[in-house]
Formats: sequence, C-alpha cells, structure tokens
Amino acid sequence: KSKNIKRLTYLSTHELYYAWRLVYGSLSLTRGPKTSSASISISYEWAMKNLSSGLHLPDPVPGRERSDYAKESTEKDKPDGEEDQERARCEWDFSLSTVVSTSADAAVSDTLGVIEFDPSNTVVATGGIARKIRIYTLNSLLPQDQNTQGEQNITFLDHVNACDYYICTPAKLSSLRWKPGSGGRLLGSGDYDGVVMEYDLERKLSIFERDEHGGRRVWSVDYSHRDPFVGASGSDDGTMQMWDPRCAEGEGCVAKVQPALARSSVCCVEFDPFGDALIAAGCADRKAYTYDVRNMVVPLHVYDGHTKTVTYVRFLDAQTMVSAGTDGCLKLWNISDSRLIRTYKGHVNSRSFVGLSVWRHGGLLGCGSENNQVFVYDKRWGEPIWVHGFEPLGRAAGRDHGFVSSVSWRQVHEEQCTLVAGGSNGVLQVIVGRRKT
Repeated sequence: KSKNIKRLTYLSTHELYYAWRLVYGSLSLTRGPKTSSASISISYEWAMKNLSSGLHLPDPVPGRERSDYAKESTEKDKPDGEEDQERARCEWDFSLSTVVSTSADAAVSDTLGVIEFDPSNTVVATGGIARKIRIYTLNSLLPQDQNTQGEQNITFLDHVNACDYYICTPAKLSSLRWKPGSGGRLLGSGDYDGVVMEYDLERKLSIFERDEHGGRRVWSVDYSHRDPFVGASGSDDGTMQMWDPRCAEGEGCVAKVQPALARSSVCCVEFDPFGDALIAAGCADRKAYTYDVRNMVVPLHVYDGHTKTVTYVRFLDAQTMVSAGTDGCLKLWNISDSRLIRTYKGHVNSRSFVGLSVWRHGGLLGCGSENNQVFVYDKRWGEPIWVHGFEPLGRAAGRDHGFVSSVSWRQVHEEQCTLVAGGSNGVLQVIVGRRKT
C-alpha cells in the first residue's frame, strides 16, 4: 500500500484521479476481516470528499461541463425503455382532514375493497367485506365546522353518523362503479359470488342482476363512456365480458374474451374515459391488455413488464395509462405502442389489492400499501412525493394494524385535491392537498 501511495507523487493531476480509484480498489480487495457494505460506503465517501477538497480536476474534454458527464452517467444507469426523470419533489401540502371509524369493535371484517366518487364528485360510495354499500356526501366527510383535535385539526367521525345511508348486499363486494349519464342514481357492483348487479340508489333496490361468470369471483366492473348502457366485468373465470342490461335475459353478452391463454384471472377492467373505443384489462398472467370494443377478437396491444399479477389499470390521459401489480410497482405506459414510460416504486404490495387511483387534472397517482401507508406519486417521477402512515387514530386506536386496501381521488379541476383512503380495518381517512405557493 505504501509503495502505491508513493508512486502517486509522480503522477499528473488527471492521472492521480484514476490512480486513486485503482489504489482504493486494491484496498477493497485485500484479505482481512469482512466489513459491512455500510462501512465501505462511508469510507469511500470520506475518501472522495477529502480528495476532491484538495483537487479541482480539469474537464478531460475542453468546453464540456461536468453536468454533461453526470447526465451521461444517469442515462447509463436508466432502465431500458424508460424516459429520463429529474429527482422527485413535492409541489403539494397534504394533510389528514377526517378519520371515519366504527365506535364498537366489528363482529366481522370490514375491509374496504373499493371507494368511488360519483360523476359530480360530491358523493362517495364504499364497499367491501361487510356486504354493505355505504353512501357518504363530501360535506359529511369534510364538515365546515371542524372540531379541533390537537394541532392537526383532524375531525373524527363514526360511520353511523357520517354515512347518509347504506344498502345491504347478498355477497362481499370487490368492485363498484357509477353508471355514466344516470345523474348519480345508478351504481354497478361486482361480488365474490360472481354476480354483477346494478342498484337504483333512490329506491335502494337492485334493478339488474347478471350471473354469467360461472360463480367465479368478479373482481372489477366498469361502464362505457361511449355507450353508458354497456358494461364490462372481469372475473376469476379468466374472461372479460361486455354486456348490455337492455338485452333479454341470457342474451346480454355483447362480447367475451379470454386475454390469457392459461385462462388466468382478469383482475381489472376499465373503459377509456376520454371517448376512444378502448377497454383495458389486467390479468394474473402479469400482463395488461387493450382491446378495440368494436372488434375484440385479438388485443390491440399487450403491456408486458410486471413480474407478478396486474391488479389495476387506470387511464391517466388520452395517451397514457397506469398499471399496478403485486410486484410492488406501478407502471406508466404509452397506450398506442405499449412502450413503458416509467416505473414507480416505494410502496409494498406482494399479495393484496391495495387500490390505485389517478387524479388526471393534477397528474398524481395514489395507492395503498401492505405496510399500512398511503403513497402519492407524481407522474413525472418514479419516487413517491408523499407518504402517509395509516396508523389507528381516534376511535380506531388500539386495533390491529392492517393495510391500506383502497383509494380514490376526487376528479376536479382545481388547485386543491382530495384523496379518500380505506383500510383493511374499515377506517376511512380523508386527505386534502393544496398546491404550494
């Protein structure tokens, strides 16, 4: 080691830099007691800091800035197919506004599997294991006269008082979706018994029932925005089916496809909300698909990038869509050519449905996590911009920790946003965000 260091005195400044790297590399490879990766990292950073403080290396090529080399290094480390991105920054001030829980310990599980804002963005519907559709108004979730609870000014409510009304359902619910053009009156559902139902909320009755998935669980339902009478459902039977309630019983299937050759479960379906004749599906075969609803013989595109089940697909805008998987990733895709644009990592998701929602106006993505946190991503950056621990608060304190199982953004064109999140313990939390000035 001393011989190597002695030789450094005869080197030029530029050669010294590379010699130092050579010497450090030889020191790292010498035999001796093993050191942790943390100690190696610290000693390397210390050495480089002390070296750079005494030397100012000239640029190898005149006229080029050091930032050019940094950019080249970043591009080399960038995963293939993904676009450049700068470091994530949060342009929003988020805060917890309301917690809604049950005063008494529930006798059965009340996991909230789905939360949906109605088309007017003033009403919220929730569903899950408790076999109830609960309806809340935004005014009840965000009361004007908040009771101050410490410095955070959080309002604590009980489901009984906050909920306007509820409808009991025959089975556990996995999906809800408001029917476009119904004025917030009609709500579709998919359940664990493989049945698709449609409810008239004014009459609080079921007005349509469809059982064409062979009793296999229906994971997802949605309605077309081109023809609001047409709906779609994805199921454990490996099929995505399009149907029309106006057709006679037994003749309501408009189209039926099996995206995966192995008949893998179809975990999510969504029509293009921007008017194009597209429908997207995510499957347990680790892929997402888009189809032209006018010709569903074969998919238009296959989006292959997840390493585990694709649990959600959401259209972000007319050109891109987001998928979520139990590989712990969200992925942003170019719809027209199935090109991967960006991968989002930070949340924990290896086995459960944790929710995915996109706020299209603000370009924000929200999802839950199996470590009981809510994650918010900006579409421009692969790292989360905000993380909120879903710890039991108020009446929910003292209960077992679970996971965040559903999220929903309010779709408004404002500089203020609202995210409603639900947990496996049945607790709702309402989060508000304001753009920083």
